[in-house]
Amino acid sequence: MAAAVADEPGAWRCLVLRFTDLVWTVARGHCADPADADDVCQVVWLKLAQHLPSLRDPARLPAWLVTVTRREARRAAALRRREQPWDFGDAVGAEPGPEERVLRDEREIALWRVFQRLPERCQQLLRLLAVTPTVSYADLANAVDRPVGSVGPTRTRCLRVLADLLAEAGLLDTATSVGRAEVVR
Repeated sequence: MAAAVADEPGAWRCLVLRFTDLVWTVARGHCADPADADDVCQVVWLKLAQHLPSLRDPARLPAWLVTVTRREARRAAALRRREQPWDFGDAVGAEPGPEERVLRDEREIALWRVFQRLPERCQQLLRLLAVTPTVSYADLANAVDRPVGSVGPTRTRCLRVLADLLAEAGLLDTATSVGRAEVVR
């Protein structure tokens, strides 16, 4: 350590070689990404270069390196959590313009008008399925007060009626099958 402070040739190399495994192991233990661990190691060596003259006890250098490495790894992890990767879908032009929003709103209004033409039991069942798609048929049957065995067939009938009403309103691509019907956009 004294040789590195005195800038003796090769002293830094020996110091880094001696403690690289320690610093890397601590950094890697706290960083999920190896690139982050590399960055942490670089910062630790920089901090050592800055603080080496003020370190008094060479025997405490490993503990100092571990402490600084942990702090830097935590700092890197906190920065990583705060980073928001750029989503190119949010780029300029990705937002629908006023015309597209009006068309979308009109289409949604038309869809809800068609939906309201369904029998009440179909509306209730389809709303429950839309809101809780992973709900079990037993829970659905209980919610709509019907036998469990009738939920699947009732769902199918309701979707067919909805598809017919959507086609009648010109909101369904009639070239597709009812099971895979798509709303006209």
